[in-house]
Amino acid sequence: MSFNYNAALSPCDDKGEVGLPEHVDEKKVLHEKCVQLAAIIKSSSIITLHTGAGISTSSGIPDFRGPNGVWTLEAKGETPKNAINFDRARPTFTHRFFVELEKRGIVDFIVSQNVDGLHMRSGFPRTKLAELHGNMFVQKCSKCKKETVFSEVSTTLGLKASGKICQRKSRGSVCGGAMHDSVLDWDDALPYYKLQLSRKMCENSDLSLAVGTSLQIKPAGSLPNLTKKNGGKVVIINLQKTGCDKIADIKIHGYCDEVFKIVANELDIEVPGDDGVGEWVRLIERSKHSLPVSLTKANSAPKPKRGKGTKRKANNKKVETNDD
Repeated sequence: MSFNYNAALSPCDDKGEVGLPEHVDEKKVLHEKCVQLAAIIKSSSIITLHTGAGISTSSGIPDFRGPNGVWTLEAKGETPKNAINFDRARPTFTHRFFVELEKRGIVDFIVSQNVDGLHMRSGFPRTKLAELHGNMFVQKCSKCKKETVFSEVSTTLGLKASGKICQRKSRGSVCGGAMHDSVLDWDDALPYYKLQLSRKMCENSDLSLAVGTSLQIKPAGSLPNLTKKNGGKVVIINLQKTGCDKIADIKIHGYCDEVFKIVANELDIEVPGDDGVGEWVRLIERSKHSLPVSLTKANSAPKPKRGKGTKRKANNKKVETNDD
């Protein structure tokens, strides 16, 4: 990758279980489970998706814990071969399918642990997307607090100054504030509003659908529990075991694109192809479908005091840190 995301992260002794065996359901079993999933989607009023690195592997971006994952190979003193640059990766069938589901008002929200920007670049509305660990293409101004989407990846992570200057205009003058990357390091606090909104969405969802994630990194990995606790269903699509297998109504062992091609057919949804050429970044800020009204007040709870915020961990231990 043009920017080695993993190498830039601070050292961390606990990255969860890596290199676990993968399992693929037999073709008939896989198809039956996909039909069941399609039926659940049809019967659900509010759907939240939970996505991880597994949805981007078909674009050429390696995952972290698979047999050839970044952290699996790291433990062996190796690095992934032929990994594509973030800025050259294109949205997969799964990314494009999610866009079609949102356009039809079927999917309401995505909680993503990915920093590759492919949800955003596929045209999924940013107001319905919580990228809890950041986005390599998004930077925030320290002065006006506004975000800017760039066409190239940041050369920093950890919410550091990137060297870029905010070009937003206000009252005829350029802001000029220092831009900072939006990608979290291990000790950085998750974005408070996005995390609270994600929790509210999960609490009120009929279905939490986890795709391409082992759900090991907390707190993102524990969010499907909120849906189950409140009477909703949990469906997991992943090749390895996950942290929420015990609460899953269906566990599908299959490749994301293959699964959703079957589901798309069952839902009679045509997904536009990717010809691999031309303009493909379809940045959409807002959706024509509103979030459920009762969920838009997720930021009404008091914000934690300085020095009190939740950071990501590969276990259930809560750690508080600065969220300002």
